Amino acid sequence: MSNEAMAAQKPRATIASIAAEIGVSVPTVSKVLNGRPDVASQTRAKVEEALERHQYRRRRSGHRTSPALLDLVFHELDSAWSVEIIRGVETVAAARQIGVVLSELGGEHRPKQEWLDAVLARRPAGVLFVLSGVEAAQRYQLESRSIPFLVLDTDGEPPVGIPTVGSNNWSGGLSASRHLLGLGHRSLAVISGPKDVLCSRARVDGFRSAHDEVGVSVNPEFIRHGLFHVSTGYQHGRDLLDRPDRPTAIFAGSDMQALGVLRAAHELGLRVPEDLSIVGYDDVAVSQWIEPALTTVHQPLREMAATATRMLLQLADGQTLAHQRIELATELVVRRSTAPPPS
Repeated sequence: MSNEAMAAQKPRATIASIAAEIGVSVPTVSKVLNGRPDVASQTRAKVEEALERHQYRRRRSGHRTSPALLDLVFHELDSAWSVEIIRGVETVAAARQIGVVLSELGGEHRPKQEWLDAVLARRPAGVLFVLSGVEAAQRYQLESRSIPFLVLDTDGEPPVGIPTVGSNNWSGGLSASRHLLGLGHRSLAVISGPKDVLCSRARVDGFRSAHDEVGVSVNPEFIRHGLFHVSTGYQHGRDLLDRPDRPTAIFAGSDMQALGVLRAAHELGLRVPEDLSIVGYDDVAVSQWIEPALTTVHQPLREMAATATRMLLQLADGQTLAHQRIELATELVVRRSTAPPPS
């Protein structure tokens, strides 16, 4: 008899059979499955190991006695960027009468077990991770409870077998830098996000590629990394613009960073765009209302969030996704913060 046939004949593991095998009560296994905190850590680990070994999967019930919820998890919750994501998720969820539970991981890209236990306890329709995700063991805990999850704007390489939605960050960095080079700038700096975040690296790679196209070298000291915050743009902006060989243009990895650069330029008596051109990234609402209005790369944040939510709810409904990975296009929006370099 083949291994496949033997596996097919093997009875499906149940809560009762797992409890009997490892010598605990059925309620104990049930408590672990439901994320209850009143289980000793050693016992919990023993139960989780048995669940994984038997590839236990809770059957998803079509009937819910409690209101349907969706967990939206940010690695860090701040700025207008987060608001755009929340609006995109809420638009789709509200149409399905699904509530949204908002969480922040305090800047970490992986949740603590206490957070995951709370998710298992409330058994949401699905979990949407933004610039975050789960470790292998945590992934199995969600899968074993039949809680689907999806990653929006993955922080690293797209995880195998996990659906993802994002945008073409390399192309965004390329178009922003092409614009500045096309205006005649030859001394460009880039301020991006953390080095360990994929979208940060991709935008810098696009910046480099645009330079390679026209045979212009990149000053290594003009490539900066930090957080996608106003403070990072301001700090790097002050340092770059206070140099005797200061750049004539700066590509900021977020509109918030661009605001910090604008502040630094103002304090140093530089006019934008006459003395310095600035390009941002994201195209959040404030970019249109500052003075001068910001040239920026439009990232379709609401559409990304809405697409991810629809995919997650498809999984919650037991459907198969047509595509595991979706990447939306970016577009350069030219406003008044860029001009040819000073002669």
